[in-house]
Amino acid sequence: MPAETPRALHAFAVLLVGAVLGLIAAGGLVKSLEAGLSVPDWPTSYGGWNPPRWWEIENVRAEHGHRLIAGTVASLTVAMALWAWRREPRRWVRRVAYGAVAAVLLQALLGGITVLFFLPTAVSVSHAALAQLYLCLVVAFALATSRGWRSLAAGGGRGAAAEALRGPATATTALIYAQILLGALVRHTGSGLAIPDFPLMFGRWWPPQLDFSIAIHLAHRLGALAVTLAVGLLVARVWSRGERSGLLGPALVMALLVAVQVSLGASIIWTGRAVLPNTLHVPTGAALLAASLVLTLRAWHAAVRVRAVPAAVSAVAA
Repeated sequence: MPAETPRALHAFAVLLVGAVLGLIAAGGLVKSLEAGLSVPDWPTSYGGWNPPRWWEIENVRAEHGHRLIAGTVASLTVAMALWAWRREPRRWVRRVAYGAVAAVLLQALLGGITVLFFLPTAVSVSHAALAQLYLCLVVAFALATSRGWRSLAAGGGRGAAAEALRGPATATTALIYAQILLGALVRHTGSGLAIPDFPLMFGRWWPPQLDFSIAIHLAHRLGALAVTLAVGLLVARVWSRGERSGLLGPALVMALLVAVQVSLGASIIWTGRAVLPNTLHVPTGAALLAASLVLTLRAWHAAVRVRAVPAAVSAVAA
């Protein structure tokens, strides 16, 4: 029997997932306040590592606080990888942890470049895109180290249902990630209010004219509609197939998060990009991606085990 992953390592990874979501929220707050250059140097802050009374100025508090959270999360990620190196028996799971370390270090570098080069759009969007990939790596590690991952039942109808859901779940996850990238483009090009009303667009169902800002804002709205439909269909398929072995939970979480995310998107328009909804829109999208990834990985894992059981039986019989 192979060695088991320590339960404490899984709990640590779950806590790290929460910390990463908090870091993404902190980054969203920096952008909502347009505080990205409130601390103009990097990696130091005003020439030091912790400038005096930094918490008294809102924008500096947001930016420097974001840096402190990022440093803490990076340290925790390195600790997770070292723990996995010592105690995790599966090579591929260890490699996921190493990938998370590489992602968070590259993310820190992109964050620094963003400041040093005065918030270039391409780097800022890349920073947002890599943050989501880093989250996915940590979520995958947390899932793979859970007890349910090893004991996931994959027999009979449940396994068949999971196998049929692999494609739709994967497509939905990819669609959510693409929508997050569109959202990052909208935020970092200042296009959040390019269409100032919702659900109508300039009082119509289709904008009377298009420029770059209006076009990407429109694409983001259409993407939101596509994600909502995809998640709805996926949840319906999970429910209709009677799938209860680890897939229904994340599916229902996805349905709830989509409803919250659409409400936040509408609130951003109605409130003229108020800080609270504009900030919460970012980690909610990340949480939706994480839930979709959990469902997708569980579906693939169950399907692989369905195929593995007959093969193992045949091998034993031979």
